[in-house]
Amino acid sequence: MSDESSGASQTGSSQDESRWWDATTVAEKVAAGEVSAAEMTEAAIARIESGDAELNAVVIRWFDHAREVAASDLPDGPFRGVPFLLKDLWIQYAGQGRTDGNVAMAANPPISSVDSVLVGRFKRAGLVTLGRSASPEMGTLPVTETVAHGATRNPWNTDYVPGGSSGGAAAAVAAGFVPIAHASDGGGSIRIPASCCGLVGLKTSQGRISMQGHGIETGLGVDFCVSRSVRDSARLLDAVQGPGVGDSIIAPPPHGSYVDEVGRDPGSLRIGLLDYHPQGGGLHDDCIAAVRGAAATLERLGHHVADSHPATLDDASFTSRFMAMWAAGRRVGLTSFEKALGRALTEEEVEPQNWAQAQFADQMTASQYADALSAVAEYRRATQQWWADGWDLLLTPTLAEPPPRIGEMLARPDDPMAGMARAGEVVPFTPPFNTSGQPAISLPLYWADSGLPIGVQLVAGYGREDVLFAVAAQLEEAMPWADRHPPL
Repeated sequence: MSDESSGASQTGSSQDESRWWDATTVAEKVAAGEVSAAEMTEAAIARIESGDAELNAVVIRWFDHAREVAASDLPDGPFRGVPFLLKDLWIQYAGQGRTDGNVAMAANPPISSVDSVLVGRFKRAGLVTLGRSASPEMGTLPVTETVAHGATRNPWNTDYVPGGSSGGAAAAVAAGFVPIAHASDGGGSIRIPASCCGLVGLKTSQGRISMQGHGIETGLGVDFCVSRSVRDSARLLDAVQGPGVGDSIIAPPPHGSYVDEVGRDPGSLRIGLLDYHPQGGGLHDDCIAAVRGAAATLERLGHHVADSHPATLDDASFTSRFMAMWAAGRRVGLTSFEKALGRALTEEEVEPQNWAQAQFADQMTASQYADALSAVAEYRRATQQWWADGWDLLLTPTLAEPPPRIGEMLARPDDPMAGMARAGEVVPFTPPFNTSGQPAISLPLYWADSGLPIGVQLVAGYGREDVLFAVAAQLEEAMPWADRHPPL
């Protein structure tokens, strides 16, 4: 773990006062002169230094750099002076390093010479980045445990995972280190940790935010954030949405400001309900209770909820066709590591599931890869047709079970893909919408008797984040979560 010396911090009482403010509140108080960007930065640093030994959420620390930024003439953006974390995966921040969760990269983190487009937008929004949050190597697994950095733990109960791959970001926001953090999602990696940690997690439409400078531009992954409130996610999307030069996928322009959707009456919507595992697997009672409770609330809010979902979600054969594309991504990722390090990697320097997939990709033919691309296109069109046929939203659990325990998804010596197989049992509901390109949001609407949060997912038609924000805000008011905090 990289660290820098600490400076003067706020008193404990000042930290406690601001710890659970959302990012909008922090920005409003900075703008009003009630607090300063420097004070908010010191408060966040103090929380990380006092609490992260237990959670292991912040694996690279730029505290002195953050102090310099906070003391500078910050841009007058919507999040001016708000402490922030960048995920330790692909995205570039000029003058700073990253490890992508890899042990060899962690030993010698390459320093970026430029900002990714999204990082430039984060800076213009006024966010003050303190460092990088933990991610599994290449973001492959829905847990955050690596040889490079160890296990990141859930602040609600440290015996359990915070999810992944944006597990460090979610643990840090849930623990009150920062009010909002960068996250990314190639198969559920924003929504999964949001569910595990009791946060708002929006996966935007493909092409809503530029992926320039993020490494692999497959069209499946998106970058955005995890947050404590619907309004924070809406406000940030207003600030960072839009294409970059040369983007291959560009979402249609928004209908207006996303913040204006928060509190807007969306009218009576037609919402499909999926409250069982579509491919015959298990679904935990807590997840069933969570999604049915959300459905009942939506009915009380005036929406029409009925059992229905896209038939593509029932197709278990899709995964095998898609895996050729996923494995190719692992090979491209390892190649990018080798380019950054200037040497070849050994098997001992790569997590077993990623090495195995890269080896599979090396044996793959061009026709197999082309078939995977064709499968994605077929799946995308067939899935989106359900919305074209007149449905507004799909309601599902975010996960098939509560957060797993630490260590459940580790590779075994005799089976490097054991963790991936276990992951498939936990996350049947999130990957389909990376493939279809649609926006989906996880909301913290239920807590199990164990004290662990359980997320519920809403999925909208392509490009319709506005609908998600309007309905998510309704649920936030009807089933509030702002006063729920982990027992730190």
